[in-house]
Amino acid sequence: MSWPYPQGGLGSNPNLPPGERLRVLLVEDDEADAFLVGELLAETNSGIDLLVATSLREARKRVAGVDCVLLDLGLPDAQGLDGLRQVLEMSGSAAVCVLTGRSDEHLGIVAVAEGAQDYLVKGQVDGVLLTRALRYAVERKRADENARRLREVELRQAESARLERGLLPQPLMSTEQIAVHTFYRPGRHAALIGGDFYDVVQTRPDRVDLIVGDVCGHGVDEAALGVELRVAWRALVLARVPDDEVLPALEQVLMSERRLQEIFATVAAVRLDLAANRATVRLAGHPPPVLLAGGRVVPVPAPGGLLLGVRPRPPIAFDLEFDTDDWSLLMYTDGLIEGRVGEGDERLDVPGLTRLLARPDSRKLPLSELPAWLVGRAEQLNGGPFADDVAMLLVSRGSGR
Repeated sequence: MSWPYPQGGLGSNPNLPPGERLRVLLVEDDEADAFLVGELLAETNSGIDLLVATSLREARKRVAGVDCVLLDLGLPDAQGLDGLRQVLEMSGSAAVCVLTGRSDEHLGIVAVAEGAQDYLVKGQVDGVLLTRALRYAVERKRADENARRLREVELRQAESARLERGLLPQPLMSTEQIAVHTFYRPGRHAALIGGDFYDVVQTRPDRVDLIVGDVCGHGVDEAALGVELRVAWRALVLARVPDDEVLPALEQVLMSERRLQEIFATVAAVRLDLAANRATVRLAGHPPPVLLAGGRVVPVPAPGGLLLGVRPRPPIAFDLEFDTDDWSLLMYTDGLIEGRVGEGDERLDVPGLTRLLARPDSRKLPLSELPAWLVGRAEQLNGGPFADDVAMLLVSRGSGR
């Protein structure tokens, strides 16, 4: 049996806005005690809507949408702390207060330890105290729920930060012959980071290796795979694996670690020979680096190669001779060039990127500010932020242009 209690604060309360009214479910099998609770709430004009259930079975049907459950520990289908545990389990975000005839301090401590917001004894509370206890219980429960959600957000942010630290390493480089400027910004979807990655490793005084890559997708799994690929690449380079074997070995890592067979990655890898002032470029389905030198801006005409993880095949090496000691090489992921240009379907693409880099206002910028400037201008053309991640490496020698 269950019934609403008409005197339990159901009348209008001019001192409280409608949103401040509380719905309280009293789980009590004694009709006289239920009547008393309703009278106590009614006499204080409490702004509380009281519903009554005479058993846990009835309570399960009525608990949805209530702000607080007021529980007697002696019910036909549950006794003591066992009943409390069942109510706590089914109450969801509702507060739970115990209202019992047992004046037992130890039991009250245990009940609160189990998760009840308060322990009240019948006959020792009046209407004012009961109303205050219920409202305080609801606010404590809300505060607990907010604290729990905040903690969950903090844990997710900490997890994302750990992944980002893996994605954004410090260049392992000691030479002063070149300068490296990095840029990374995730295209966040539900606060998740994507799978773009980059790294810089110097293995000899005159030799520096660079990589920029992109794992398809935007979730934590793709981000973790990007970290694995970056770390694997660094290990292969430091182990002095022959040049032509590095990306095939990286592809093996990708194919063994990916969660779906459809997942692939694109990569641009560059080995700089500083003594000879030259570079070797290898592309695996990735956009080509852009060279800034002698007042010109041109894409490096390296063969595009196949995506990693589709059909294993070593990328073709392209040798790039620098004609001057003043140059910059921009490596980037496709998130930078896939934005729209205007209202149509035309994309910025590599030609649009080179036009941006050739603009007079671009040439006046310090090289350290150039990557962020490019993103800003490309987003203006796109009409808003990019949906994809953007990673960039800008390596420069001399004046950089």
